[in-house]
Amino acid sequence: MKGQRRIGALDGTGHGCVITQDIPEVTKGKVLVKVHASLISPGTELNGAKTARKEGKTEAGTPKPFGYQNAGEIIEVDPSVTQFKVGDRVACMGGGYAQHSDYAVVPQNLCCLLPDNVSYEEGAYAHLAITSMHAVRRAEPVFGEYMVVVGMGLVGQMACRLGQIAGCYVMGWDMCDFRLDIAKKWGIDATMQVGKVEDYKAVAKEFTRGKGFDLAVMAFGGNGDSALEMVKNVMKVSPDTHQMGRLSMVGGLKTLCGWGAALGNLDLRCCARTGAGYHDDGWEIGDHEYPEVFMRWTTRTNMELALRYMSEGKLNVKCLTSHRLPLDQIDVAVSAHIEQPNSTLGTILLYD
Repeated sequence: MKGQRRIGALDGTGHGCVITQDIPEVTKGKVLVKVHASLISPGTELNGAKTARKEGKTEAGTPKPFGYQNAGEIIEVDPSVTQFKVGDRVACMGGGYAQHSDYAVVPQNLCCLLPDNVSYEEGAYAHLAITSMHAVRRAEPVFGEYMVVVGMGLVGQMACRLGQIAGCYVMGWDMCDFRLDIAKKWGIDATMQVGKVEDYKAVAKEFTRGKGFDLAVMAFGGNGDSALEMVKNVMKVSPDTHQMGRLSMVGGLKTLCGWGAALGNLDLRCCARTGAGYHDDGWEIGDHEYPEVFMRWTTRTNMELALRYMSEGKLNVKCLTSHRLPLDQIDVAVSAHIEQPNSTLGTILLYD
């Protein structure tokens, strides 16, 4: 399809704008999607904009398109694509593909059919949903265990809910009461406002019935030194006084800590992306697969499961949307996340 598309971009001053560019060519293994909704990821997508505003940058430079999760209707497929047809409703993901744009060309394995009862706005959550899913999988939850999630942004919120789906009792920690209120409203078992509770160890002990947490997900950016120390202090402890359990670390978290004996017998597990396949160019366009018998959970099968949970009402991402704006107001959306982070969570951009 020849023509122009409108796409959200960030300039050198940290502000959002809308630019036009040619619609990319639909090449092998890819589909063209007319986008109906996209979701801003306030962490990874806006870090550069936050820095630019903080430093008072004044040179706009060349705006750079951004975004990596949207949903819409397929209007063209390459002849090599066998999984989709024109008219299919799909959720899309992937940096450089599923951008904040009215038209997106996306590899077929980074798309999934939307269940009939899942809206485009819900489908736009797919990428961050499976980022959360991969982080929870890495922590290996077992039903009946106690789980703490530090950071109640979008990834942390969904990690809490997915932990519950896996059968865990889950507590969410954050410094922002707005985020904790959302967690309470959509049914997370318990919350704690960091910095407002004098004896957080007692709170954790009461929630876990004296056992300590079995697993943790740390889902935030920036310095995590104090958070890691707090988590360490509330994990389960063996009779020989060693801390035990699994810590899954996702996002832009940075921390300095003592290793070896300083962390007892805790397992620290880093989480990259969304599961196997993402950024494997050949897999993305369908040239090869990872056989399920060896690799049950790829990026695609994770996305299929997340959308199934949405369809079944188990993952109600509508609870996470705090703002809905047309693409033309992208700078309003960007500014809200940067200037009012304690009253903004999920921002959906809408397209005519």
